[in-house]
Amino acid sequence: MPHHPSPRRRLALAALASLAVPLLHACALTSPRRDDIVDAASGRALTSAQLLAQARAADWVLLGEQHDNLHHHAQRGAFIAALGPGTVVVTEHLQRGRRVEPGRELQSRLQAAGFDPRAWGWPLHRALYEAVLDAGLPVLGGNAPVALVRQVAREGLAAAPPELRALLDAAPLSAAAQASLDRALEEGHCGHLAAARLPATRAAQRVRDAALALALQAAGGRPGVLVAGNEHVRRDYGVPVLLRHLRPQARLLVVAFGEPGWRADAGAHTHLWRTPGVARVDPCAAFGGAPAGAEATARRARPRNSA
Repeated sequence: MPHHPSPRRRLALAALASLAVPLLHACALTSPRRDDIVDAASGRALTSAQLLAQARAADWVLLGEQHDNLHHHAQRGAFIAALGPGTVVVTEHLQRGRRVEPGRELQSRLQAAGFDPRAWGWPLHRALYEAVLDAGLPVLGGNAPVALVRQVAREGLAAAPPELRALLDAAPLSAAAQASLDRALEEGHCGHLAAARLPATRAAQRVRDAALALALQAAGGRPGVLVAGNEHVRRDYGVPVLLRHLRPQARLLVVAFGEPGWRADAGAHTHLWRTPGVARVDPCAAFGGAPAGAEATARRARPRNSA
């Protein structure tokens, strides 16, 4: 007897098939509407359907984002919904241990689970969560508590709970990976991160990665999907490092979401999904401008707003 997808699944597949259709939104586009999906190792172009088939064969699927790009959220929502039953979503937008409960109004449901609409620029993520929750998929929190992250950023890794410290101690970064993470943190602070603050800032980033990894492991699902910034999903210093320690044989698919002209660092992700860019204010303006050369280096290296 032929299998017929559920109405929700059909809607998700239709949405995924229509990724080339323009989205109406408040953000100004910086390029024509066109998505570009690439296998990072070979450089081969893929369709969304081909990537979806690979994702269904994975144990864990990690989807990055630039936090302020609405396209990234919309595309990921349609993609995750199309994965179908059995998929469990863990998000950095919610604290570990929280989950989105059934209800009627989307924003209220998210806020009841601890979502901070101001911090995350709501309604940027509306399309993501509408698609995932309408598909009936569970959404669980994965991030470390904000207060804990701030404490670690002040005091260092010693301030982290034993569970998170133990995982980080068991899966240390290589010297090259730590150097790459340090560069990313310095660029993320527009060259204004004091050298004395770097170790604790690095510890805070890794504590968040550890919380996300443990949440994804505990969530189960096939696949388990992580929704987080591009820096968190990097294979060299992000959550995948910890997942490989937790389950060495697990199959990971790691997708960075970028914009036209952006190239991911070699080996950092398995795939790159480029969408149109959005107009944004210079993020270094909040730091009083970047030191000479720092901003140009940062722009070449990675998208902003992706930690």
